[in-house]
Amino acid sequence: MTTANPISNRAQGLRVVAIGGGTGLATLLRGLKRHVISTFPSAPSAPLLAPFISRLTAIVTVTDDGGSSGRLRRELGVPPPGDIRNCMTALSDEEELLARLFRYRFSGAGGGGLEGHSFGNLFLTALADVCGDFPLAIKLSSAILKTRGEIYPSSASSNVQLDALMHNGQRVRGETNITASRSGIARIRLVPVNVRPLPQALEAIRDADIISIGPGSLFTSCIPNVLVRGVPEAITSSSALRVYVGNLMTQPNESTGLSASQHIKAIFDHAKCRVFDYALLNSAPVPAVLRARYAEDNAEPLFNDLDQIRALGVTPILGDYLDATHFARHAADRIALDLLTLPSRLHQEWRAQVPTP
Repeated sequence: MTTANPISNRAQGLRVVAIGGGTGLATLLRGLKRHVISTFPSAPSAPLLAPFISRLTAIVTVTDDGGSSGRLRRELGVPPPGDIRNCMTALSDEEELLARLFRYRFSGAGGGGLEGHSFGNLFLTALADVCGDFPLAIKLSSAILKTRGEIYPSSASSNVQLDALMHNGQRVRGETNITASRSGIARIRLVPVNVRPLPQALEAIRDADIISIGPGSLFTSCIPNVLVRGVPEAITSSSALRVYVGNLMTQPNESTGLSASQHIKAIFDHAKCRVFDYALLNSAPVPAVLRARYAEDNAEPLFNDLDQIRALGVTPILGDYLDATHFARHAADRIALDLLTLPSRLHQEWRAQVPTP
């Protein structure tokens, strides 16, 4: 453990930046939301918990090209709204009606061209067209939902794609095609390669007390964010506590057979620097019934090879982060609490190491 003085818990609240995509980031945000000091006059949907967050910012990958998001992207030339929508509903104070409405998906006979589309995706797309700016549409939609945090796409560009070099030497273009490939991903890049982030996202990273990356799909949710020009540099130059939130299970095709240290090394290799110093990893055993179910899809619990993680300059922190009710999901409240109390825990350890005068 480093003897440098880590960030102590701020009395006025922590400034937290959560980076990722997919359902993993939304789950983490749902836990962090309960700690946010709201700017809205209405009471929060659940009791406010300590330690407190004064500013919560989500930075979300925008490379999805499947489902409703992919159709809107191809047909209307907008950034894919799906992961953004998931984050908005996760952070919403209006969890009941409005959040349910944003999650609503058209289906069944007579759906026509709307079948498969999410109402929230359509709303974001329409609002972006009305105001002429996708990030502004996110901000306005977030205000409607009374989200307890800011949400920024990792890039405002509408045409960012993933391009993967597979282990068999082939190149595969597009997130959907990449995740479907069984060849294994050797390396991934953004097309175009010079994608730039929003200035607001860089500003949030610069001013953060805690920056988290993950949980989420390794190559299609976590790594794309550190491929955006200027983001790795902003993270490493920030004085924030930088933390990786590890996945619970490997993902078929995308991370089959990879250990926790291999996840971390892949992120560092793509970022070309060490973008975090700590890793929150699940140590709770996955029940046999769930293990068998996931094994059918060639997925297994993530193996925590702790010595290899430490060799990368990362301190692993183990905890019970598993919610195994129906699927292997992160326990949002427990992972959020451990993330937010990490600065004060490290501060106490640092004080214990400082020699008494």
